[in-house]
Amino acid sequence: MPLDIAKFNSAYSDARYRVDREGGDVAAEQAELRGLVPDDAAAEDREWAQTLIESLADPAPPEPEWSPLYHEAGRIAAASYATEGTTEERIAAFERARREIFAIADRADRDEAPHIRAMTRAMEHLEEGLRHPFWEETAEQAD
Repeated sequence: MPLDIAKFNSAYSDARYRVDREGGDVAAEQAELRGLVPDDAAAEDREWAQTLIESLADPAPPEPEWSPLYHEAGRIAAASYATEGTTEERIAAFERARREIFAIADRADRDEAPHIRAMTRAMEHLEEGLRHPFWEETAEQAD
């Protein structure tokens, strides 16, 4: 039987959370995960799963200490999501926020800059959805 990768990934993520955030028992979590790997799983799947299972014993990396630039970009992103108004006003807010965030990223440390730029990805998708809706608008929602 093949390894159910989606189920394993989900179980691993849950186990990682319990170990890192709740002080979960590493050995018990590892045993639980081993039980999800069928004996007849493909060798490469077993090896991959075993690597993840063993990694539960590794401490989680420390949370990054973000700079004031990162937090400034976060405030701009949050404000753009809270913008109300017409579709055009919301699109303009996302465009403006993305420009401002990219300008901040250009001033940021090279290790932090990609994380700041990543704040714009959801905005980009929302903006695209506003420009080309893939959902039904009710009469009240239409501009």
